[in-house]
Amino acid sequence: MSDERHGGEREFDLLDRIDLLIATLPPGDAMRRELLDLRMEISQREGIFVEARQTIEKLEEVIKKVTSPANRIGTFLGNVGKETAHIVVGGADYYCNVDPRIPIAKLKKGTRVLVNEAFVIVGDLGFEPAGPVTKITEVIGTDRLRVGNEHGTQSLVLQRSAQLTKTALKQGDEVRVDSNYRMALEMMSAPGSHEHYLDNVPELPWSKVGGQERAIEAIKDAIELPLLHPHLFEKFHHATPKGFLLYGPPGCGKTLIGKATAYNLTRQLREKAAEKDVREYFMHVKGPEILNMWVGESERMVREIFATAREKRREGFMPFLFIDEAESILGTRRASRYSSILSTLVPMFCSEMDGIDSLNDVVIILASNRADLIDPAILRPGRIDRKIKIDRPNKEGAREIYRIYLTNDLPYDGALAKEADNIGAAIERLIERLVDWQFARRDENKFLEVTLRSGRKEVLYRGDLISGAIIASVVERAKGMAIKRAIANQTARHPERSGSEVEGARDEPLKETPLDVSAGGGEGITEQDLQMSFHAEYAENDIFPPTDITEDWLKLIDYDPEYVVKIAPVRPNAAQRGTNLGGVI
Repeated sequence: MSDERHGGEREFDLLDRIDLLIATLPPGDAMRRELLDLRMEISQREGIFVEARQTIEKLEEVIKKVTSPANRIGTFLGNVGKETAHIVVGGADYYCNVDPRIPIAKLKKGTRVLVNEAFVIVGDLGFEPAGPVTKITEVIGTDRLRVGNEHGTQSLVLQRSAQLTKTALKQGDEVRVDSNYRMALEMMSAPGSHEHYLDNVPELPWSKVGGQERAIEAIKDAIELPLLHPHLFEKFHHATPKGFLLYGPPGCGKTLIGKATAYNLTRQLREKAAEKDVREYFMHVKGPEILNMWVGESERMVREIFATAREKRREGFMPFLFIDEAESILGTRRASRYSSILSTLVPMFCSEMDGIDSLNDVVIILASNRADLIDPAILRPGRIDRKIKIDRPNKEGAREIYRIYLTNDLPYDGALAKEADNIGAAIERLIERLVDWQFARRDENKFLEVTLRSGRKEVLYRGDLISGAIIASVVERAKGMAIKRAIANQTARHPERSGSEVEGARDEPLKETPLDVSAGGGEGITEQDLQMSFHAEYAENDIFPPTDITEDWLKLIDYDPEYVVKIAPVRPNAAQRGTNLGGVI
């Protein structure tokens, strides 16, 4: 640049000298004309020289860029001095200098840094936006994490980046790792597949659970008393139970009772105990969803579930671990399709249960309709201390369940609707007649014939296989029939309308013609609707096995499989079936 500056000054002096010479010559002198032409030529060449010089400088810059070595990208691990940093580049560690223009105090642990050929930090690139994701298997102190051991991957120990210094991490959480596998950069939100076992508990007082007084009383004695009166249990040196088994046929309210237990227990703790801010945390685990083809994955999920429950307890929640279809993951370790998984999954579950401090940490509730298939190591006292049978509802239990679903605010038809001044008593009489009809020991209600080893045959009627789920479905079917009939009546009252107008009226039946439940016009729920729905539930085979295989039916009846030889459904004839199902939707 100095040479260029001096050359420009010389050329400037030359032009000035020419101008001085021109000024000394008289206007008509021939030399003056020649000097003017010379000055113009020198000025034009100077412009060419400047353009050429700029072109050469650009070419030199390009050559310098394409021939200079590439800068490396490393991960900043920390500073070891005022001007010395600890970095990792390509898996190798370096102590390197930092460009004075980059304040080392502002470099954050885990960020990417630009390193030149002399391994000097010359740039701060911030945190890496992408990278592999792995799962935490152990939290080591406040600064380190153990990850890996998934699907055969190597186990590694990572440091926390500056972003994770104050983040609460636990076993099972997923973190994003830098490309050098030295730093955990970011906590990842759990994918939806890992949320399948979490369930919000609705308001479910015990009054919403009908027909299970004995089971509810047993649960209150086993779960509520130890938590509500701990001083008495301590005074009597009475060990609190650790786990519970709800067993019985499907559809009788095992899951409903589990949720009601969580709601009512936490409500009573808030009202009577010192834990005013305690909230329930219901973990609804579907047993088959834990089974995984990868070695060790099912066991990892069990550890993660228990770790989540303990973490929620530390956060002030009362966790309830409800495992549905428990026999699928806690079955006897026998030769079966999942024998290799169950041989390690059952011991893992046992060890996790042994680490629980009774009801003070986690309330464990298992549910199964084949308790005989659950491994005895799970059911032994000290792990599952209480076995509570959930029976099918009897006549009184069926009445209670019908009272829950047939409420006073529903539209009813006929003589029942005319008693609007005492609708509750009218509904009670309807339920009484309906239950007596359903539990009647008549040929129409015969459903199963069970042959025992002794040679004796026993007949089970429809009332013997009733359940809360069936009753709920019967009421819903009856509502559907009443709605369909109301739509048909709405159409009949407006025969002058076109098809499109009728369709529009179906969308807003209550705006133009409200249902008159007191007129007996066939637009409310009738006793016949409930009877036809009851027939349809048992005729469609949606809730009962479609075959005569004894193993399938044993899940639904309360017989010891050891004494049953054969189970044969009683098939109604075609004429009777058509009569029962007429008009069913």
